[in-house]
Amino acid sequence: MQILKNLYQVGGDLNGITFDGKDMGYNDGNTYILKRKEGLIMFDAGCGDTMDQIFENMKYWLLNPEDIKFCILTHAHFDHTGGGHILKQKGVSFISIKETADAVSKGDERTCPYLYHKTFKQFKVDKIVSDREKFELFGIEFEVMNLPGHSNGCTAYFFNYEGKKIVISGDIIGTLLDGYHGWSGSIDFDKKKYIKSLLKFSKIDTDIMLAGHGMIYFHKPKRRVEEALNLALIEWR
Repeated sequence: MQILKNLYQVGGDLNGITFDGKDMGYNDGNTYILKRKEGLIMFDAGCGDTMDQIFENMKYWLLNPEDIKFCILTHAHFDHTGGGHILKQKGVSFISIKETADAVSKGDERTCPYLYHKTFKQFKVDKIVSDREKFELFGIEFEVMNLPGHSNGCTAYFFNYEGKKIVISGDIIGTLLDGYHGWSGSIDFDKKKYIKSLLKFSKIDTDIMLAGHGMIYFHKPKRRVEEALNLALIEWR
């Protein structure tokens, strides 16, 4: 699915772009591709079992999987990183914060394999970034924002593209029509940290929010963040 010129969603089972055994599931997080002349930047790697489907979706849009140069991870959960070992074998370089890098290198309970009844295959992250850091890939500047709560490693990435401010938000915000907050069953879920993260996130205006599951937010994503913060303050204090 094309979002903007040369920006695509190529994976995600909640809206049927990929399929991992059940309709409208959460086994496979959303995967996005940004095409640049130097190569492709992927955001999250899916669960692994759908990688062939992701590659086929890419080919429909004339995106060659062999051109993936970088994969940026929002957090360590299996549905977002389970396919990392496949991409690693293809020479893709991974970028994440330290917490996520440590989790996927060890493949421990922070990747939540127990939820999916699968075994996580470890891989190494190549570049560690930190909160508020800025880094550049193929002429695009990304800003990192660590937003723990759903997991300690939850991270958003902001960048400007086609005249719009875009955020890759992972599971910081729950998907529309199915809850305001990310899944609460992870080993490092923390309500107090989550509230602080939502407050931090709510101060940032964006034009498009590319979520970790389900729908993309094209109209005033900040409103959705503010609603999630309001509900957290009501229910979690």
